[in-house]
Amino acid sequence: MTPVPEIDAAAISGARDFLQDIVLPCRPMVLRGLVRDWPAVRADTPAAFRDYVARFDVGGEMEAFFGEPRIAGKYYYADGLKGFNFERRKMRFAAALEIILAHLELPGSQSVYVGSLSIDDYLPGFSAQNPMPLLPSSVAPRIWLGHASNVSSHYDTVDNIACVVAGVRRFTLYAPELIGSLYVGPIDNTMAGQPVSLAASSPADNDKFPRFAAVRDLALTAELAPGDALYLPKLWWHQVEATSPFNGLVNYWWDAFALGPDAPYTGMLLAMIAIAERPAPERRAWKALFDHYVFRENGHPLSHLPPDRHGLLGPLAENYGKLRARIMHLMRGA
Repeated sequence: MTPVPEIDAAAISGARDFLQDIVLPCRPMVLRGLVRDWPAVRADTPAAFRDYVARFDVGGEMEAFFGEPRIAGKYYYADGLKGFNFERRKMRFAAALEIILAHLELPGSQSVYVGSLSIDDYLPGFSAQNPMPLLPSSVAPRIWLGHASNVSSHYDTVDNIACVVAGVRRFTLYAPELIGSLYVGPIDNTMAGQPVSLAASSPADNDKFPRFAAVRDLALTAELAPGDALYLPKLWWHQVEATSPFNGLVNYWWDAFALGPDAPYTGMLLAMIAIAERPAPERRAWKALFDHYVFRENGHPLSHLPPDRHGLLGPLAENYGKLRARIMHLMRGA
């Protein structure tokens, strides 16, 4: 395994340099000390953190995961992918945080995990005191809290900055192109929305996951302390282990290169229903068109014509609305 490259966050002069130098290459990067001055990070005990966030709490109800001691914080499927090995409970944010702190003093008690809560909804005012200098203010933060835990290897369809505010987090990453060796689980029966790599999330089993054995050691790893952050490009597989008794993380999801509201994942799902079960020779033919028009490994598909003859294949920023209108027209079956 190889460490994720890192940079002292103080060397990043601003959002423009971050986008150009770190986001555009689409490679993970540890941003050491990015949020070390946040008040949330300086509240460096579980009780101090609870007292700090309490001033913003508006009493919102949310869902917490509860796991029995036997799962050791590994929130995962039950045997045979039938159900899960944890319980979901509805409760208010403050109640969940109190249970997390109370269980720290009770060896052998259940582990608790609270994930992906919108900070602006549950803790309004927190983001103003703990700002993210590298992103537009429109990118909303989310908070993740709990005991030691192991979140199974999965990908996100958007870019991510993950900032540790309490405890230590260990990330294990696999590149998107390794998907064929990761033995991905169902896309509609998941712990929290995204499919997981069964091979990367389970104990080593070369008989069950033979292709994974060849890529296991291609992982990138990073360990983050409070104040550190990780830039994680979309589609990179990541297992996240919270290794301290009490852990907190704030993250930001955004699509750095979106020109409109349509997500690439939506395009993939549409392609699945339109193409995935056609005969193999036809799939290869469509693949050639996708490579030519979409992935463009050989450059712009109309590079042999003058730019004023590119039509709908001209600059996407100028043609997005026209292409979208044509797609919607076709989807209606007209």
